[in-house]
Amino acid sequence: MQFTLRHQPTSSPNAFIVPVAQQTDLAGFFSLLSEKTGVPADLLKGDFKAGAKEIHTLYFNENGQKKRIFLLGLGETPRTMDVMNAFRSLVSKRKANLPTNLCVSFLHKNAPDNPAAWVEASVNGLLLGGYDIGLYKTEKKPENATPDFNIELVVDEAHLPAASEALKRGQAFASTHAEIFDLVNAPANKKNPQVLANWAANSGKQHGYQVEVFDEQKIKELGLHALISVSRGSENPPTFIVMEYKPTATHPLKKVGLVGKGVTFDTGGLSIKPSTNMHLMKSDMGGAAAVMGAIEVAAKLQLPIHIIAVVPATENSVDALSTKPGDVIGSYQGKTIEVIDTDAEGRLILADGLTYIVRRFSPDVLIDLATLTGSCIRALGTYAGGLFSNNDELAVKLCEAGERTAERLWRLPLWDDYNKELKSDVADLKNFSGNPAAGAITAAKFLEAFIEKHPAWAHMDIAGMAVADSEFSSQKSATGYGIRLLIDYMRTLIGEAEA
Repeated sequence: MQFTLRHQPTSSPNAFIVPVAQQTDLAGFFSLLSEKTGVPADLLKGDFKAGAKEIHTLYFNENGQKKRIFLLGLGETPRTMDVMNAFRSLVSKRKANLPTNLCVSFLHKNAPDNPAAWVEASVNGLLLGGYDIGLYKTEKKPENATPDFNIELVVDEAHLPAASEALKRGQAFASTHAEIFDLVNAPANKKNPQVLANWAANSGKQHGYQVEVFDEQKIKELGLHALISVSRGSENPPTFIVMEYKPTATHPLKKVGLVGKGVTFDTGGLSIKPSTNMHLMKSDMGGAAAVMGAIEVAAKLQLPIHIIAVVPATENSVDALSTKPGDVIGSYQGKTIEVIDTDAEGRLILADGLTYIVRRFSPDVLIDLATLTGSCIRALGTYAGGLFSNNDELAVKLCEAGERTAERLWRLPLWDDYNKELKSDVADLKNFSGNPAAGAITAAKFLEAFIEKHPAWAHMDIAGMAVADSEFSSQKSATGYGIRLLIDYMRTLIGEAEA
């Protein structure tokens, strides 16, 4: 897709897309449409309610040319995610019969006074509407191909500078999200720890940030014993990926450390999972995907913030060498861990990642993301990720970022009362309480033991959010959850420092 930003449309578009929020009074808007199309305003009001993803088509003649207007409903008080999803749905459903020359109008009181947020969301949605989930299909249906659209974005002249920046953000997010969708949706035989490492290395070269990948031998030399323990049952060796983005234009304002769980497939190990939904465990690297996507977008946008991102990557598989329930393993920090459940493997590799990033980089803020527990899904469903933090200010800012981006979080406690659930008779602590209650909380308490008493740490359990049912696929598919949230949070840090 090719985008052009203008303050008034040219004569070239064959159709106009007009996003409309559901308002109590659309009389003025319908009056303008009536003048343009000749359709009585009361008929327009009766036929189009501006509900979420509602599409209504109008026809008119302009200088002897027949043209169309697609009214695109956004629902009541739409958030940016609602705007994005409406545009994505439009392109996904109608790309085969949309004209290739389009104009998206943010004029005529159908958009906010400053439409920059809607511009970003619409560009993101238009681009993602062409995403093809059929990565490995041998026959591509012509109707699924996305035409080469030329799209004019029209805003008031005063808003052109802000809209220009919004256009860049929308393009940056969309291209990264499409790549992350590919990673998360890919099956395990097409995506192993080395594939994640290769993606990071290629991204770093393309977008100007440093990437270092430790192979299995280096991982052993470093003493990342918990990561090695999880990887023992797999024929594919683990990788430990360290990414660092340093802004060049200004002095970095904050140093943010990110750690993402990178289990490219999780059988559960010897504590094997039921077969019913095991195929979805290809998405058990959703935390890594969020972290990798966030650092790429930050580099694209050249955010003035120092980011270090660490991804311990492995498979959790089964063979004669697999770690057994009851085994005692080491860790990078030095603590010993009794492995009660080999399906509680994500917290093991995160433990090494957290200690490593704190000791080697001393970040001001430390955040980890992981598809960690079914307990979190049972508590919150698929509407929010679980948030655990030892810092109230950090927790509030992350929750606010989640609300703004519609990637919601809900805070759960980290009370020390739960520490007794991790007491082991034979090791420093155990990786699973054995208690069916409070599983997400005890997992967070386990991770807390490896942050070296960092004063500003947050853990996000995104087990219910990394993949979801949607209109864009017949099975659960990647959402890219966490990328927008992290970028929004980091932009607030920049804003506070510049204020």
